Amino acid sequence: MTIHWTVRDANGRLLAAFVGPTRLEVARKLVPERCDAFRLEVSQSYRELFERALLRVLDREGWEIVPVRCKGSAAGWPTPASPQGSPE
Repeated sequence: MTIHWTVRDANGRLLAAFVGPTRLEVARKLVPERCDAFRLEVSQSYRELFERALLRVLDREGWEIVPVRCKGSAAGWPTPASPQGSPE
């Protein structure tokens, strides 16, 4: 099992278009402005601007970024893990 991150909408649906290995990778897909990955790592002020832009998008759409347990598929895309107690 691995952990991937994705977006959950206001109805509780997970949005497959926004899957990534880290919360930051998913956030970068959501923020409309182009962002510099290196500056996000090294600059606190740049990160704060990015977080504000991200929060605006999340608030406007009613979304949240959530971790999801996944088991890998042959194609490399995550597939949702079966709920506990269900047969595989």
